[in-house]
Formats: sequence, C-alpha cells, structure tokens
Amino acid sequence: MIKEIKLQNFKSHAETLVEFENLTLLCGANGVGKSSSIQALLLLRDNYIKERNFENLDLKSNSVKIGTAGDAIYQYAEEDGFTFHFLTSIDSYFFKYSAEKEEAKIKSFINLVESSANSKIDEESLFSYKFQYISANRLGPQEQYPKDDKIVDIRRQISEMDGKAEYFVHFLNQYRNLTVAKALCIKNDYDDLFSQVIAWEQEISSGINIDIRDQGKLGFTLKYSFETNRGSTGRTNLFEASNVGFGISYVMPIIIAILSAEPGALLIIENPEAHLHPHGISKLTELICLAAELGIQIIIETHSDHVINGVLVQCKRFEEGNEGISKDNVKIYHFDRDETNHCTVANKIKLESGGRLRYPPKGFFDQFTIDRKFLMGF
Repeated sequence: MIKEIKLQNFKSHAETLVEFENLTLLCGANGVGKSSSIQALLLLRDNYIKERNFENLDLKSNSVKIGTAGDAIYQYAEEDGFTFHFLTSIDSYFFKYSAEKEEAKIKSFINLVESSANSKIDEESLFSYKFQYISANRLGPQEQYPKDDKIVDIRRQISEMDGKAEYFVHFLNQYRNLTVAKALCIKNDYDDLFSQVIAWEQEISSGINIDIRDQGKLGFTLKYSFETNRGSTGRTNLFEASNVGFGISYVMPIIIAILSAEPGALLIIENPEAHLHPHGISKLTELICLAAELGIQIIIETHSDHVINGVLVQCKRFEEGNEGISKDNVKIYHFDRDETNHCTVANKIKLESGGRLRYPPKGFFDQFTIDRKFLMGF
C-alpha cells in the first residue's frame, strides 16, 4: 500500500507531499495539480511494466501523454529535472530524472540519474496485475467493445491505453464467475462477479440487467434489458448500450474493477461521479468505501461534493456500527495554486468524528453555500 508520495519539480509540483490511506480523495479546481500527482505513479508503472526498469522514463506512455522533458519539469525549477519519492508499506523508493542539456528537453523521454529501486518493487501493487487505472477519458456506450486475451487473461487489466477501460466488457465476460468478497455483495443470493455487477448497477438504475455476447474477432456487444411486470418474460427487449443512459455504461468499469479486486490491490479512478444521478453517486461511493475498508487501496480524483458527502456519510455509518469506512482509513486533500510561484499546494483536510470536516479551506465545495446565500439575500 502506498503511504506517501513526494514530488519535486514535476510539472506544477515545486514540492508536494501527499499522504495516502486506504481511500484517498484528491479535490480542487481545474489545473492545480491533482492529475499530475497521479501521473507520476502511472509513468513509473508504465515504464516498469514495459522495460522492467525505470531508466529513460517515457513521457508518452500508454497511460500518460505529457509530451517532452521540458513539459514535465517545473518551470521555475533550479535544476533541469524532477524527483519522485514514495513510501509504501513494504519499502521506500527514490527516483531522480534529469535533462541537463537543451537537446534533452525536447525529447519525449528523460534519463534516470539516481534511484533506490530494489527487488522489493515487484511486490508493490503499483507494479503488478493487482492494479487498475480508470481515467475520466473512459469509454462510453459502444456498438462493439474490443477484446485482447493477453491484456485481460494474463495481465488482468481493464485498460491499456489512457485509462479508457476499453476491455471492461471482455474482463467481465472472462471473470464473470469470480467470487466477490462477502463484504462487497449487496445481495447475498449470488456472489459471482457478473451477478454482483448487475446488483450494483440496479442500485444506480432500478431493474436493469446486462447481456454480453462474444462476437469473435469483432469483440463483444453489451446490451441492457429492464425488469417489468408487463409481458410473459418479466423483462423488456434488449436495448443497445447507446440507447440506455450514458452513465450506466460509464460507471460499469469502476464497479467491475472494485468487485474483482482483492485486499492489497491498488485502484486509481478519475471522476467516478461522471454522468451519474446524485443517488447513483451515493451508491457508488458506498461501494468505494466498503472496498477501501476491506483493504483495497483506492485513489479518487473528484469534482463532486456528492462523493465527498457520501464518504462522510459512510464514516458516520462506521462509527454507528453499520458498515461504512473508518475515518482513520480516509485522507482528503484539497489542491490549490500558489499564484506567486505558480506551483501546487496540497492541503490535507482534517476529518473528525460524525462525518465532520475541520476548517475546510476556501474553494472546497463551497459553491452551494455561496449560491444559497445569494438566493436568500444574505
């Protein structure tokens, strides 16, 4: 499990320290460094998966497209390079990259000059199959979903390029009989992955059912039906994914990734709230919290106060002995910008008992309060 990461001179991070827990939420305005704190981890993972080393860090990797070394180095850095430190429950690691010559700054890679990586790196979930990255750029409804036996069967990944979750239908079909941890089963009649994905989708869209068909080389089709009291079958006809609510397909890879994970796994998820109704966001957040309490590490980037409030509700539920997640297993960060130095500032927000936040900073999901005061004439 990742405990902390320190970034120096990387993009907008002059020097940023972020501590992690089972569940870590990264919040803040657009363009203040939330995504780049995740990109540092993804760059290291992609390079190690491909090359089995950390030299010549590819800045246009499968998951991250930064550009050149010059794009990756903090504008006002005193050195022409950047440094990653990260601490895990297994060991600590240090990576220093440099582009001292001008011609090196226009390359799409940057060279390693110092590292403390060792053989323990293979034990880290970040560098193993016990990892999933689902970006805000994930696929919506498609006529056909691709298949890749090596990515799904051997690497057990939902995504290969840009965190798009392009193989989530193939993954669900391949591992449909995988046993889901009891703590994550919303209905206990069936504990297989396929049934539980449907059960959680039904919490978001009542009565929905999933139909997957293997089309051979063409890939897979994903269609939906709904339970109904009309007719003899008890279900509607099958509908194309594109003719059913966008959020239903958009959220499915997140549900699959969580339900198929095991304790010790690492999931990085961007904007889980996208295209969901507030009730759906609340139910998805409940699943995220249950998984994190089980020991699955989840890093969330979010712009939704519904996600934050959902986590606070689950913290209070835990205190009252009704599942949820312990506040001690949650970290919340609000990212801001130092306008003078044009660099990221990461503020840790104190989470107290009863699902309360101590002294949240200005800009931390306060737009509702601002608007309400205006509407009420305050």
